[in-house]
Amino acid sequence: MIILSVSLLATCICQAQSKKDQQLEEARKAIIASNAIYSDLANKGDGSILTRYTDDACLLPPNSAPVCGRDNILNFFKNGPKVHSNFIIQHIYGEGNDFVTEESNYELFDLNHNKLDEGKVMVIWKKTAAGWKMHRDMFSSNRAPQQ
Repeated sequence: MIILSVSLLATCICQAQSKKDQQLEEARKAIIASNAIYSDLANKGDGSILTRYTDDACLLPPNSAPVCGRDNILNFFKNGPKVHSNFIIQHIYGEGNDFVTEESNYELFDLNHNKLDEGKVMVIWKKTAAGWKMHRDMFSSNRAPQQ
């Protein structure tokens, strides 16, 4: 009886871990797909970048107050430079059911492919009815501030 109970417990634990792994892999795939089109949407300036964010999202840029709400996020991107970005995921943390955290490195290039910056990103992703969306987006350069 004890052996049967231990066996059932081990099966349940393995199934739970397998489900968590599957949910994290689904989140990872969605994040990779979103990151791949991020710059193109931001560069359009037509609001399409907002499809990547939750309705109550906030950007947390360096040396600045948080930028929260759809209108403010849209203005942030409209007034920013046109760039290409490359995101390299380092880790995805979480259970994969409601929220996950992405830790990535980024590279920014101008439209002529000259490297402008490199840094790190920490994004809290939220699972919504429309899929995985960025809920909090924090980023900063690895380069020293210019004096």
